[in-house]
Amino acid sequence: MSVRDLSVILGVILIIAMLIIPFPAWLLSILIIINISLALIVLLTTMNIQEPLQFSIFPSLLLLLTLYRLALSVSTTRSILSEGDAGTVVDTFGSFVIGGNIVVGLVVFLILVVIQFIVITKGAERVSEVAARFTLDAMPGKQMSIDADLNAGLISEHTAKTRREKIAKEADFYGAMDGASKFVKGDAIAGIIIVFINLIFGVVIGMAQLGLSFGESAQKFALLTVGDGLVSQIPALLIATATGIVVTRAASDGNLGTDITKQLFAFPQMLYVTGATILLLGIFTPIGIVITLPIALLLVVGGYMIQQSLKKEEIVEVETEEEVVTDELRSPESVINLLSVDPIEFEFGYGLIPLADSKQGGDLLDRIVMIRRQLALELGIIIPVVRIRDNIQLQPNEYRLKIKGNEVAKGELLLDHYLAMSPGIEDDSIDGIDTIEPSFGLAAKWISEEKKDEAEMYGYTVVDPPSVVSTHITEKIKHHAHELLGRQETKQLVDHLKESTPILIEEVTPSPLSIGDVQKVLAKLLKENVSIRNLPVIFETLADYAKMSADTELLTEYVRQALSKQITNQYVVGNESFKVVTLAGRVEKLIADHIQQTEHGNFLSLDPNKSVEIVQKVGEQIEQFSIYEQTPVLLCSPAVRMYMKQLLERYLPQIPVLSYNELEASVEVQSIGVVNVEG
Repeated sequence: MSVRDLSVILGVILIIAMLIIPFPAWLLSILIIINISLALIVLLTTMNIQEPLQFSIFPSLLLLLTLYRLALSVSTTRSILSEGDAGTVVDTFGSFVIGGNIVVGLVVFLILVVIQFIVITKGAERVSEVAARFTLDAMPGKQMSIDADLNAGLISEHTAKTRREKIAKEADFYGAMDGASKFVKGDAIAGIIIVFINLIFGVVIGMAQLGLSFGESAQKFALLTVGDGLVSQIPALLIATATGIVVTRAASDGNLGTDITKQLFAFPQMLYVTGATILLLGIFTPIGIVITLPIALLLVVGGYMIQQSLKKEEIVEVETEEEVVTDELRSPESVINLLSVDPIEFEFGYGLIPLADSKQGGDLLDRIVMIRRQLALELGIIIPVVRIRDNIQLQPNEYRLKIKGNEVAKGELLLDHYLAMSPGIEDDSIDGIDTIEPSFGLAAKWISEEKKDEAEMYGYTVVDPPSVVSTHITEKIKHHAHELLGRQETKQLVDHLKESTPILIEEVTPSPLSIGDVQKVLAKLLKENVSIRNLPVIFETLADYAKMSADTELLTEYVRQALSKQITNQYVVGNESFKVVTLAGRVEKLIADHIQQTEHGNFLSLDPNKSVEIVQKVGEQIEQFSIYEQTPVLLCSPAVRMYMKQLLERYLPQIPVLSYNELEASVEVQSIGVVNVEG
C-alpha cells in the first residue's frame, strides 16, 4: 500500500476517532487549523482548473471534508460542554477576532450562515441540478457529433474514443455533484443547530455544574460557542464557494484567474469610460475628488497598458503563425503527408453541400455512421472512416467515391427531385428526367416533389437523394470490401477474437499461417460476398486444415464448406426449391483435366476458345434465369468450383458460383439449365 493510500485511510480513521474519543484542546487546535488549510487548498485548486473533470474527485472529497468538519464540531462541542475549553484557536476567534463582543460575534456568524446557506449553497445546488440534467440530455447529440467528425475524417478512432469517455465522465461527474451539493446544504443547517446546542446547554452546564452565575456562564460559553461556530463556518464557506466555482465553470482554455483577467479586461476602452464616470461622480457629488481621482487614474492607466499589451500579442501571434506555416512547408513531413491515401473518400460538387451540412438539414454524416454499422454486421469487418469533402473540380451535382485513391463509382443527384424507379411497365404519364439508378443500373426518372404521390400510386419506387447516394455507397463498399481488408485490419480482427478464444488463435497464427495468409483467406471470402463475421468457425476450419495445406485457395474452399449454413441462408429464400444452373459432367471433367499444379498453387490452364465458349454458355443460361424472382446461381462440384469462379470472374463477376458441399442437405435443388459444350 502506498503512502498516499495509507494517509487517506488514516484520515478516515481519525474522523471516526473524533466522533468517539475526547481529544485534548491542543490537538483540537491543530485539527482546526488543518481544516482551514484543506478548505483553502480546495478553493485555490478549483480556481486553477480549466475544466471540472480536472478535479473529478471533488464530489467524494466534498463528502469527506464535510464529515471531517462535522466530526470536528462534535469534538469541540464535547470539549466546550465538558471542560469549558476548546483550545487556543476557538478562544482566539471568540475573543480576538470579534473583540470579545458576543453580539458582534453572533451577527458575524449569522451573516456567514446566510451567505453560505441562502446565497452560495442554494445557487450551487441549483446549478448542479441543471448541469446534471442538461449534460445527460445532451449526451446523444454529443455522441452523434463525435461519430460525424470521425466519419468526416476530422478525428481519429483514438480521439473519438477519448471524447466518448470524456462525455461519460462528465455525465457521471455532474450527477455526483448534484448529490454532493446536498452535503454542503446539510452542513450549513448542522452548523446552526450545533451553535444553538452549545449556547443553550453551555449556559445550563455553567450554572448547574460549574457554579457560575447566569451572566458569567453566558459570557464564557457564548464566546466559546461563537468562536467554535466561526472556525467551522469559515472553512464551510470556502468549500461552498469551491463547489459553486466547480459547477459554474464553462469550457475555457485557462484557469479562473486567467479567464477573469482576460475576459473582464478584453475591451480596455471600457476602462476609459468607467474611469471618466468615477471622476464625474467625485466632481458632481459630495463624495469628493480626493477619493475618486486616484481610482479614475488607475482605471485609465490600466486600460492604456492593457491596450498596448493586446497590440503586442496580436503582432506576436501573426508572426508565430507565419513561422509555423513556413516551417511546415519546409519540413520533409509536409511532403510525406501528401503521400498518404485515404481508404475511402467521398467527394461531391458544391451543389451537393446541403447533403452533408447538418445546419441545412443534411444527414449524410449520420447515414455514413449507419452504413459502417450495417456493414460491420453484414460483412464482419470494420469499414475505415469515410473522408467526406467537397471538390470544386466536379460538376455542381456530381459525386464520386474513391477506394484507396481509385474511383469506383460516380453519379449525379438532383437535390430538389426524387428518384422514381420503374415497376417494369413504363408509364409515360409520369414526367421526369430519364436516368439510371446508380446502385443496380435500373431505369429511373428524376421527378419533382409534386409528382411523388402520383408515381407511388402507379407503383414506382420513389427514393430521396440522400437514400440514393447512401445506397450507392453501401453497395460499392460491399463490392470492394476485400480491398479494404489489409494485414493491419486482419490483425485487429484476430486480436479481438483472441480475447475470447486465445487457444484457437494460437493454433492458427503465427504458425502454421501468418497474418498475411489469414488475410488472403478472409479477402477471398469477402470478394465472393461471404460474410466473415463468424470468425470462430473460420478459424476452427483453418486450425483443422492449415497443417495439411498452406494453399490459401484450397483453405478458402474448406472454410466455405464450413460456412454452408450461412451460405445456404444467404441464397435460399423460404421453403421453395432452390433454382440453379448446373455444369454438365463433360464441362466439369474438361476443367478438372486442365488444372495445372505448381509449387505456387493450382490454376486453370484451358484453351482460350473453350474458355470463351463456356462463358458464353453460362451467359445464355443466366439470361433465361430472369423470369424467376431469385438471384441466378451456378452450382458445380467442389473440385472445380474455385476454377469455375476464376473463369467467370472477369466476364460475369456478379454470378455466384456454389458447390454442392456449400448447401445444406435439406435444401431442395432444382436445375433449370445445364451448361454444356461441344466435344
